[in-house]
Amino acid sequence: MVADTVVPPSLRALLARRDLHLRLVIDEGDLAPGGLDRPVRWVHSSDLADPTPFLSEGLVLLTTGTQFADATAADYTAYVGRLLARGVRALGFGTEVVRDGIPSSLVEACAAARMPLFEVPYRTPFIAVARAGAEAIAADAYARRSWSLAAQRAVSLAALRPDGLSATLAELSRQLDCWVGLFDAAGSLRDAHPAGTLAPAAVDAVAAEVTAMLRRGTRAAGAVRVDDVAVTVQTLGRGGHLRGALAIAADDLDHEARSVVTAVVAMAALALEQQDGLGRAIGTFRAGLVQSLSGDDPALARRAARDLLGPLPSAPVIVALTPAASARSTALSEWLERRAHERRGDLFFGRGDDGLVLVVPAGARDLLSEVADRFETVVGCSTPTGYDGFSRALEQARTARDRVPTPGVADFADTARAGLIAALSSHAARTVAAGALAPLRRHDAEQGSALIETLDAWLANDCSHEATAHALGIHRHTVRARMALAERVVERDLSSFAARAELWAALRLAE
Repeated sequence: MVADTVVPPSLRALLARRDLHLRLVIDEGDLAPGGLDRPVRWVHSSDLADPTPFLSEGLVLLTTGTQFADATAADYTAYVGRLLARGVRALGFGTEVVRDGIPSSLVEACAAARMPLFEVPYRTPFIAVARAGAEAIAADAYARRSWSLAAQRAVSLAALRPDGLSATLAELSRQLDCWVGLFDAAGSLRDAHPAGTLAPAAVDAVAAEVTAMLRRGTRAAGAVRVDDVAVTVQTLGRGGHLRGALAIAADDLDHEARSVVTAVVAMAALALEQQDGLGRAIGTFRAGLVQSLSGDDPALARRAARDLLGPLPSAPVIVALTPAASARSTALSEWLERRAHERRGDLFFGRGDDGLVLVVPAGARDLLSEVADRFETVVGCSTPTGYDGFSRALEQARTARDRVPTPGVADFADTARAGLIAALSSHAARTVAAGALAPLRRHDAEQGSALIETLDAWLANDCSHEATAHALGIHRHTVRARMALAERVVERDLSSFAARAELWAALRLAE
């Protein structure tokens, strides 16, 4: 990510400065892995017995050993332990200033802790070592800033190509030397660079995190760890209208790298927003085709769809309908657009008056189940039909959808088997039913009568007093008296079929 001539500040780079004459005391093989290559943030000197309250992580500490005048082996061990816990990268000992050579107990303590220890000879002042560290840090910072500016220019130029968004992602991947993936509003991987470098299981894990973030509907950044690699995720778009997410498989991006990512996030979000215009136009076209099909004559829709969308699914088809309002309707439309492209001729969809209309061949019902599961929504489905029965099938799908309040596939065939009363059941119908039965319930409560029970049994037994009496275990004259009373209470002529049917329906709805 930076020019090869720039050496990142590290203990190895510091030791390589021949003008400083530094000497590593402990063999590299006895140190912690990568101990010489970890980044150095500063070089500081102190002869305090415990300088850790004044140190920050990532320092190289220099000392002349004044604090070790009467130290024991345990004191050296405790000293090194404090430095290690504070995140000190290495310890430099200035010899011939206070004492000759490096105390053997300090060497043993550093070796035991696997902490780098190097000698700073008398002829090399600490200020020279500190200045060398500062110069390396400044050079690295300058190189990183220069790289960041160059990377942002390269990304901007990539955005001007015909395949601007994909080219931008490819350039970002090249600049960061890592995997970069773009997920759409449905949480599916849309583009990735380098392609195929992240295992399918890892992509699925990232997609699950992306989907969870998109469902929340607010702009956010997150991270997920897969295959020992941290993948950062940044949503694209504005809150309530997220367009997707950008995922980057890279550990510990510094400020300059993050600034490049921020530029790409802005470009990607803008590119996706600009695609909205085309998406809206296609959506309007699809909605027009749905209206045309609703006339039960597919000829015009077939001709209009053929060149832009491909052929309509072959009959017999299942017509399906989603809810009118959905927090993830944009994500669903984008997901269906991609699916329609992949399964050309097997899926048509478009916006209807009160939901998204889907049309699939009768044998492709699995796609409707996938929609219901992935977007946690209810999908009402018609029975298989030809296009000449499209409007009737759409009504079937609407009826099935409205009968099922929970996510899943709702078949009209199941609704039909449940009977007419089940189809009529609604809050309004139940309210009317309760009102029709209210006088009987009130009389039963006040007088201790059993008019509701008797009426229900009487209707169930074809209005036979004899059969009702047998069913309830009472005398037929009692049944006759109760029904006469019920007739007066509800103020209806129970010899009328209409009155009987209405009360029977009210009882069924009340259940």
